[in-house]
Amino acid sequence: MVSIFPSARLRVSPFYESALAEGMVSASVYNSMILPTGYGDPQAEYWRIIEGVSQWDVGVERQVQLKGPDAARLAQILSPRDLSKCKVGQGKYVPICNHDGVLLNDPILLKLADDLFWFSIADSDMWLWARAIAAERGLDVEVSEPDVSPMALQGPKAEDVVAHVVGDWVRDIKYFWFRETEIEGIPVAVQRSGWSKQGGFEIYLRDGSRGIQLWNIFREAGKPWGIGPGAPATAERTESGLLSVGGDTDEHTNPFEVRLGQYVDLQVGDDVVGISALRKIAEDGPVRHQLGIILEDSEPRMPPYQWEDIMVEDRKIGSVTNSIWSPRMNANIGFALVDVAAVPGDAVAVFNGDERVSAQLVELPFL
Repeated sequence: MVSIFPSARLRVSPFYESALAEGMVSASVYNSMILPTGYGDPQAEYWRIIEGVSQWDVGVERQVQLKGPDAARLAQILSPRDLSKCKVGQGKYVPICNHDGVLLNDPILLKLADDLFWFSIADSDMWLWARAIAAERGLDVEVSEPDVSPMALQGPKAEDVVAHVVGDWVRDIKYFWFRETEIEGIPVAVQRSGWSKQGGFEIYLRDGSRGIQLWNIFREAGKPWGIGPGAPATAERTESGLLSVGGDTDEHTNPFEVRLGQYVDLQVGDDVVGISALRKIAEDGPVRHQLGIILEDSEPRMPPYQWEDIMVEDRKIGSVTNSIWSPRMNANIGFALVDVAAVPGDAVAVFNGDERVSAQLVELPFL
């Protein structure tokens, strides 16, 4: 058994005590916070998100808030996706890149007002990045981390549970759109989103002192639909082809290499960070691309801590960036970041130390 040593460097979310009460047995570190990853029954947690409704503590998805006269300008400078038509109450999936076009983060942007935006971030220090860019450009904007923590309800029955709590109006919310409301006096924003392809919502808690209360409201409401705890750590994300920035990317990865080219608008202004480099990459073409990979070993294998080499004969063509056993496919599957010359159908070998496993490249998503 591994214990987590308390430290001021390692924060917990408002839902942490609830996760413990649900029987959390494993966790990871994400944005310097504890991210629950398992509750002791991986099979039940997997099938719950595929067939029912799963409740997640994803308070690690921190918000970088932009507020002030130049908030919209900074939001656009930070992202190569055109945000000019984004409306209040709308969210957009956006890449954030450095000056070389390297992918730093892939948050959801939420527009709460013309002068107020949240970036709901993946795992990296976007607060520092946004503050640095704002200062360097001399913008009139306050960059902060608000008291906002998401809780996710994911799975095909999630909509019924959320509608039971907040009302049937939630059924009409389009993907990535959101609405601010209150639940028993608790201020929240309810957005149709989440790191799965099974459907669901993220409930953005806006008062960290009421996390246990909010958790229990949805836990109780979800009992008729078989709600239970879960985490964004099952095979579903790999089966569905969902990218994990920092896990499936490295210090050279650009959006075009990992299927995010559709979120890059090359016509945005020249002041957007990284746009010049991204235009050059688009013109020349990326040198790598992301495919799926199916390994031929027939038994579930432990996910590796590091990327694994993909070889054709004695030549390395790329890496397996994640792999996991898929119950629905009855196979070990993963993502491959490989040379663009490699195509679906190619036979390859995966090496992890002295272990060699035959495999085949395929299109994403798997399911």
